[in-house]
Amino acid sequence: MSQEHPFITYLETLAEDRAALAALRRGLGQPPGTVPEMYPYVVRRLPNEVYPGSWDEQTYYLVAALYGLHPDKGSGNNLGAHFAQTLNPNPDYNEAIERRFTALLTSHPDDLHFYLRQAISYLKSKEVPVNWHQLMWDVRDWGHPDRQTRVQKRWAAQFWRIQKQENENTQSTEI
Repeated sequence: MSQEHPFITYLETLAEDRAALAALRRGLGQPPGTVPEMYPYVVRRLPNEVYPGSWDEQTYYLVAALYGLHPDKGSGNNLGAHFAQTLNPNPDYNEAIERRFTALLTSHPDDLHFYLRQAISYLKSKEVPVNWHQLMWDVRDWGHPDRQTRVQKRWAAQFWRIQKQENENTQSTEI
């Protein structure tokens, strides 16, 4: 289980507040920190050590906007495991999921907001809840080259291990 992040704990208090979620969603597709409607929900929750324009500040805005899109909270796993939950017995369908996941996994920090928006939209369409606490920590680490690789490896391990287990289970039931 991931460590709780105080900002996500705060966002969870907004899960039923349609106006707040709408204000947060306005940040989707915009550079993080440029949508004034988000300020009342993000600025007052920024730690003092987070500097304007920093990766850490961008993380708060990005995750808040994504949360506004899909506030269903999951637990325990990372985005790799969440994507693995959408796997299908049809291998052709899984190839498309794998391509989508690989694009996210290999995204540059400057493009992460675009791929994460697609990923969260996809997970919402499949009704897969998100471990927002873990995502907050992972996005924060994505902006630091030495830590980004660790996040990528954790996501990949969850996705491909679960996919491998599913394939092995399917093969054993066919025998």
